[in-house]
Amino acid sequence: MIDDRPVPLDEYPVHQVPLSMRHVASGDRNAYDRCIFHVLDHRGRALLILGLGVYPNVGVIDAYATVRLGDALHAVRASDALGDDRMNLAVGPLRITVEEPLRRLRLRCDDASLACDITWTADFPALWEPHHVQRRGGRLTLEGRRFVQAGAVEGVIRVGGDEIPVAPGEWTGTRDRSWGVRPLPGEEGGRLAAENPAEGFHWIWCPVRFEDRFLMVVVQEDADGYRTLGDATLVREGGRDLQLGWPQADITYRSGTRQPVSAVIHLTRPADRTPLELGVEVLASSPLAVGAGYPPADDWQHGTWRGRSWSDRRVYDLSDPAAHPLARYGVTDHSARFTLDGQVGYGIFEHGSFGRHDPSGFTGFDSVAP
Repeated sequence: MIDDRPVPLDEYPVHQVPLSMRHVASGDRNAYDRCIFHVLDHRGRALLILGLGVYPNVGVIDAYATVRLGDALHAVRASDALGDDRMNLAVGPLRITVEEPLRRLRLRCDDASLACDITWTADFPALWEPHHVQRRGGRLTLEGRRFVQAGAVEGVIRVGGDEIPVAPGEWTGTRDRSWGVRPLPGEEGGRLAAENPAEGFHWIWCPVRFEDRFLMVVVQEDADGYRTLGDATLVREGGRDLQLGWPQADITYRSGTRQPVSAVIHLTRPADRTPLELGVEVLASSPLAVGAGYPPADDWQHGTWRGRSWSDRRVYDLSDPAAHPLARYGVTDHSARFTLDGQVGYGIFEHGSFGRHDPSGFTGFDSVAP
């Protein structure tokens, strides 16, 4: 018997289609609704990443927290059956509380191996990212709506017996909130995969918090450099958002890898078309395919059914990149120090480059920087 009774959210005037809030409008199994938070130390000593997602058409809710300290990446993951109360953002030891929408949130992980209690407070309005659409052959594989935001963070992180205070002015927080359709594990292959093989993917996603402004840069390119997503927007206190042209990045990679150590992103002032340079200095790195459940992780991925009340905790040694071969085919989040127009800011330089990318000189999946 199917239980299709109203759920608590049906009490509120938030419906977009004539369905219960138990359901999403799309029947695509890949429907998702999730968030990711970054909490980064300005000296590069620690990087906390925490996220939670729901996957309505496969009936899963899951969450994770990872902390990089030195060469150790500490991870806690949890998954469960998705319930009726969508306002309860909790699974296992992980919980996100929306104390004031778009303004203040509380991030908690209560596990013996990794714990945190962080208050995340926005310093700038949320900014919409460009509408994101991808197809494979004729099939829609990704359609996402996202907003991004930066702010101050305060609280504590506990790893093992160590307690790390998180203080405003010494740490920065960024976040991304997204929903739509995005491939889950088990996505079908068949003719579309065989006739549309992946040649290459190049991605940059940069939310940066300065003292009086917030900058967001996003770039996605195909193997030949054809751009499918590109935007650079500056949010200023008391002023209208500025569009800073067509971002172009020069990335310096560690020899023998595709791991960036620094970059310069070229932007343009809209008023007089004079150039601006966003300098990037990588502080700490956390590959999302290790611990955080992003593809092509081989031990756990988002939306995977692990049964009720599943949880897992691990410590990964990142000192030897060869120990995590799949990480090179996924996206890595780098906490970074940024410079722009004489100001210093902090944020995330998220980057992934795999397969062929002609503008970078990469010829295939095994190609690396000289």
